[in-house]
Amino acid sequence: MAHLFEAFSIREVTFRNRIAVSPMCQYSSTNGYANDWHLVHLTSRAVGGAGLVLTEAAAIEARGRISPQDLGIWSDEHIEALAKIVALIHNFGAVAGIQLAHAGRKASTAKPSRGGKALDESQEGWRPVVSSSAIAFSKDSPVPEALSLEGIQEIIQAFITATKRSLQAGFKVIEIHAAHGYLLHQFLSPLANHRQDHYGGSFENRTRLLLEVVQGVKQVLPEGYPLFVRISATDWVDKGWDIEQSITLCDKLKTFGVDLIDCSSGGIIPGISIPVKPGYQTQFAERIRREANISTGAVGLITSPEQADKLIRTEAADIVLLGRELLRNPYWPHFAAKQLGHEKLWPVQYDRAWT
Repeated sequence: MAHLFEAFSIREVTFRNRIAVSPMCQYSSTNGYANDWHLVHLTSRAVGGAGLVLTEAAAIEARGRISPQDLGIWSDEHIEALAKIVALIHNFGAVAGIQLAHAGRKASTAKPSRGGKALDESQEGWRPVVSSSAIAFSKDSPVPEALSLEGIQEIIQAFITATKRSLQAGFKVIEIHAAHGYLLHQFLSPLANHRQDHYGGSFENRTRLLLEVVQGVKQVLPEGYPLFVRISATDWVDKGWDIEQSITLCDKLKTFGVDLIDCSSGGIIPGISIPVKPGYQTQFAERIRREANISTGAVGLITSPEQADKLIRTEAADIVLLGRELLRNPYWPHFAAKQLGHEKLWPVQYDRAWT
């Protein structure tokens, strides 16, 4: 029976434990560049004992940023700073992964500390924003341009090129962001996708773009490197995307060579009531793992070592992705190992803190 601190291998990559740093936007970039904040933020989680350190969402094109301060990978010039961070993460025993993303109609917004509202060109924002259909995210959001068939092909190519850049930077895990109401999720959900062509309407059509992105990324990703996809397992609203569709999608993603599903939820439209409580999303990881027979990552208010360990021991998930808890305590894995009775993880430089 596996446990939280048992090593986990996917293809030719081995993670020292089942703890991953969930992608968390830092809103600290200028023109997409990683900087000293990202270096300290990400490397400290590797020193802290995590097995996998994922970057925040890295925009595959400039118009795909959530905010003007988002991390980017749309230019070759972004590679150098990321490569330095990747090298340090690997030096301290974790595996470095990157989440590739496009915000779609949720792009061009202020960072949360500045209110999170839509920005126009006079406020560092940009137009147009794009989506599956010309449907605004909210009454205060701009109406996006529906991507043309040519524009869709450009998005696919941007994911492929971003993957190539990620490999040049040294990342060993690629995660495609298809959750939280961002562009790929906008194609999946009937709440955002009203297209009449072969990218809209039926389940097969709505999932087509994500599958084509996966196919393109797999063509350039080394055989030994894992590919993750983050999905919103449900929109939490009637007539939206739901867990049954997610299970069918994940079964298909498995045949396309995806190795692990990062199971989150929500984000497609505002104002939805979500029953937030400890572990509220872990049910999705368990169902997808069992019914689609694919590895999963569990997220959603996972805070205690016992809670995380139980998810692994009961085979509800293969890894746990922690967000806020690792913001509060970058060294949570060390405390968890001690609490669960496993061999110490902390660096020798910190030994005196544990005596």
